[in-house]
Amino acid sequence: MTYCAKCVLPDTFPGISFDEEGVCNYCRKTPVPTDEEKREHLKRFEELIGRKRGGPGFDCLLAYSGGKDSTYTLMMLTQEYNLRVMAYTFDNGFISEQAKANISTMTDRLGATSILFRPSFPLMRRTFGLAAGKMLYSPKTLDRASSICTTCIGIVKAMILKTALAYGIPLVAYGWSPGQAPIASAVMQTNPRLQRISQRTVRDPLVQAVGNELSPFFLSDDELAIDQSRWPVNIHPLAFTDYDEDEILKKIKAIGWVKPEDTDPNSTNCLLNALANYLHRQRFSFHPYAWEIAGIVRSGSMDREEGLHKVCQDEDMTMVRYAADMLGIDIPG
Repeated sequence: MTYCAKCVLPDTFPGISFDEEGVCNYCRKTPVPTDEEKREHLKRFEELIGRKRGGPGFDCLLAYSGGKDSTYTLMMLTQEYNLRVMAYTFDNGFISEQAKANISTMTDRLGATSILFRPSFPLMRRTFGLAAGKMLYSPKTLDRASSICTTCIGIVKAMILKTALAYGIPLVAYGWSPGQAPIASAVMQTNPRLQRISQRTVRDPLVQAVGNELSPFFLSDDELAIDQSRWPVNIHPLAFTDYDEDEILKKIKAIGWVKPEDTDPNSTNCLLNALANYLHRQRFSFHPYAWEIAGIVRSGSMDREEGLHKVCQDEDMTMVRYAADMLGIDIPG
């Protein structure tokens, strides 16, 4: 397999081509945020916080997995910006026990209110089992995440928005890395039109495959009709701050975060990730984290050799089999 000479995208990645120097077309056409752009977004972010902070309720609703990036984001929002944060955790039935302990410890120490949403495990097992075995989504949707992760993230984003609207929370935060989401979306107003499009992409195929039991996890027509003035602003501040995994780990470990030992190298919270990655690589011949890691490498926040190691490393088959057994599915390959 040939990899881009600049990032970590392989020759199996959809739509890729290489120039004479071995640099891929995505590197050539994907702009890397400049320091000036980061400063501009930081200023916009801080001005937004100044307007939204201090209302009668929570200032911000954070999608909190207990992983390193969302923990660092929680630390930033509470300690640097003094926001009243509700940390929302979607327990899909596969959260590492250490990640659960981290959620409890970090929300206590950082003064955040923790809310945990846990659907029945039989429903989640059926949902993720179908996501593992069927082509529920378009191939384009799966360029940047596995089918299992797309399913989980789709539910999380919808439930986060439902909760923010219900509680009147003006800010919704995510701990996306610089490779997961572009800086252009780092401060973005949500709206019903975009949410309808998003739900058609994930909700419709999911509900069709799993059944109406999943419908309450997505926005209803009544919720989509809520006046635009009540919709929150999405923020993901890691896009415009200096992103350094080693520094992030150092800072959160200093306040009690402990790295789980039972998750794969690309996750610090989820026991499904190894299986999700394995199945994606079997089906598409590229790592589902390739796009994210390529973006982090381009930004200069990760050495290319480290990035290549992450996307080339084989999954721990003990972790893969554990998750497959929990879902009741056979492992191909």
